[in-house]
Amino acid sequence: MATKSLSLALSPALGKVSAISMVPENATCIMTLAHGAGAGMDHVFMATLATGLAEAGIATLRFNFPFTEQKKMRPDTPAVAHQTIEAAIDKALELYPSLPLFVSGKSFGGRMSSQYLALNQRKDVKGIIFYGFPLHPAGKPSTDRAEHLKDVKVPMLFLQGTKDTLATWDLIESVCKPLKKASLVKLEGADHSFKAGKKVDTMPLLIEATKNWMDKIIK
Repeated sequence: MATKSLSLALSPALGKVSAISMVPENATCIMTLAHGAGAGMDHVFMATLATGLAEAGIATLRFNFPFTEQKKMRPDTPAVAHQTIEAAIDKALELYPSLPLFVSGKSFGGRMSSQYLALNQRKDVKGIIFYGFPLHPAGKPSTDRAEHLKDVKVPMLFLQGTKDTLATWDLIESVCKPLKKASLVKLEGADHSFKAGKKVDTMPLLIEATKNWMDKIIK
């Protein structure tokens, strides 16, 4: 497996952000992997996920948002996040033009990626994977954050825990049901961090569901 440290140039004002590509020899596709609001690309969840996906033949390009790179607590505005996601997509296409491209993200990263795709109809993106879509703030059930999903034209995979306080199960189910290109996978007992008790490791489930869904789209 080839692992490379990269940088993504955003703009003179925003500068550059760090990125890491992990590409197995037998890669069947590549996906951009955006982190959540509370941790960067080097967080154990992100690193473990990328490693597991590589072992399954899925290459990744994960990256930091500017707020993480600059060690700020407050997440970037959507405009800045979208610009960063676009840079990651373009870099993945530049480096690995022969691999089918997917977009993905954990929580905030997935939501920003879907907003970008709702605004930019990219024919070079095969689909998007959400590792916990943050549908609403904890304790404030709502579906407002899902309004843009109807404008996403590519297939969508939602990987959601039944104990996710940022997306109550009945609401995320109601959001996905009318979306013709959406698939929803239930992880029983998992919270927003995909923790489901000390004896349950959800990572293999996430990787298997991702691979199975991608394989169907690629074929």
